Amino acid sequence: MNTELTPMRTTRNPDATRDAVLHAAFCEIHRNGFQGAGIAQILSAAKLTKGALYHYFPTKKTLGLAVIDEIIAPRIEALILSPLRNSQTPIHTLLEITRTIGDQIGEDAILLGCPLNNLMQEMSPLDEVFRQHLDTILSQWRDTLYTALRIGQSQGTIRPDVDCATAALFILSAWEGCMGVSKTMQSAAVFKNCLGELHGYISHLMRQT
Repeated sequence: MNTELTPMRTTRNPDATRDAVLHAAFCEIHRNGFQGAGIAQILSAAKLTKGALYHYFPTKKTLGLAVIDEIIAPRIEALILSPLRNSQTPIHTLLEITRTIGDQIGEDAILLGCPLNNLMQEMSPLDEVFRQHLDTILSQWRDTLYTALRIGQSQGTIRPDVDCATAALFILSAWEGCMGVSKTMQSAAVFKNCLGELHGYISHLMRQT
């Protein structure tokens, strides 16, 4: 009788493995930037071998682009864009987002900076493909703000003299500026104060009753 124990074969869920790589890469890039992100650190966090990583992402660049498209874009969609698109009163929703977003994302995320903004500053001048992927998110964000403002005008919430395209671009730029300044000053309080001023700007666009 054979008394040897046969080792149990373990199988890894391919989707879960890929997700583990993506999330480990996101955290590493968020903390150290794309160029400073270490493959060894990503592998250690994901508990994978280099061969497993390159099975899913043949190059560091493909991994970075996947982080943009599959981690950063969906987070912005969930936190900001989807609530605006699904709201019956998007201007009031926008005001609520600017009031509460600091608490939603947390102090650590504020001090590390906006992942989108970090990569825009680092990679847009260096790599056109990165720039295009980042610009896609910016364009969707700007267009969603524009639509929210136009709906606000149609509902009589936003003043008719407001240039919605210019206002949408300013809101987006101010938001990302708040994140950048807060990161440099390492202050979550600065972010909340800046967003408070942005909240006031949006309120000023509203028709006074």
